[in-house]
Amino acid sequence: MKLKATELKEFLDEKYELYNKPLFIESDPISVPHQFSKKEDIEIAAFFAATLAWGQRPTIIRNANRLMEAMDNAPFEYILNSKKNDWKAFTKFAHRTFNGVDAIYFIQSLQHIYKSEGGLEKAFSANGDMLVKLTAFRNIFFGKHPAGRTAKHIADVTKGASAKRLNMFLRWMVRDDKRGVDFGIWNRISAAELYCPIDLHSGRVARKLGLLARTQNDWKAVDELTQNLRTLDPQDPIKYDFALFGLGVFEKF
Repeated sequence: MKLKATELKEFLDEKYELYNKPLFIESDPISVPHQFSKKEDIEIAAFFAATLAWGQRPTIIRNANRLMEAMDNAPFEYILNSKKNDWKAFTKFAHRTFNGVDAIYFIQSLQHIYKSEGGLEKAFSANGDMLVKLTAFRNIFFGKHPAGRTAKHIADVTKGASAKRLNMFLRWMVRDDKRGVDFGIWNRISAAELYCPIDLHSGRVARKLGLLARTQNDWKAVDELTQNLRTLDPQDPIKYDFALFGLGVFEKF
């Protein structure tokens, strides 16, 4: 499908308006953090929901909610105050390859981040571009304990990972368009700095629209797609994630 630049922007703007609505929250993993109102509860719930975001969406939502229930639906308080004996509730947890060992590691790392690193927002806010920020965050996250099997659950962009789940999480936290979907509760990163999450659906749509030539869904593809989206809206390029995802999932474009 070959469109002129003006036609492409008009088409994607229309789809962004269609899919960036609270109506779609219930069927999306972003519904998990939308249960909370405190900043830290939102970002912790969002971080876990984004981490589990591969597979069937109803299963992602159900398992992310299981994690929240195990934290007494007060994730920030739990992260701050829970101790080793409390973590037994997670030993039998499993979502795809993310299991109880990983959940407990995440709790330990988040506890360190909130007690010693100034919180999740600060941990993602190193000076530099998004590659620098994501690399610095991963180093902080795995800095206190050997990563072991859990290393695969935080993308390593230095090895070319697309970091789909981290980019999605950052979209949720940073974008502030008052539409009721993304939270816009972080101000250390601007919307202009964000990179577009790529999955099978959005990647297929992007290629069909001529926004992406690279065939692999890796960091080079993320960069190529994001640079092209920035030509359409330099200040908020990742708003088009709604359009690409909606076209792929709901319209089978």
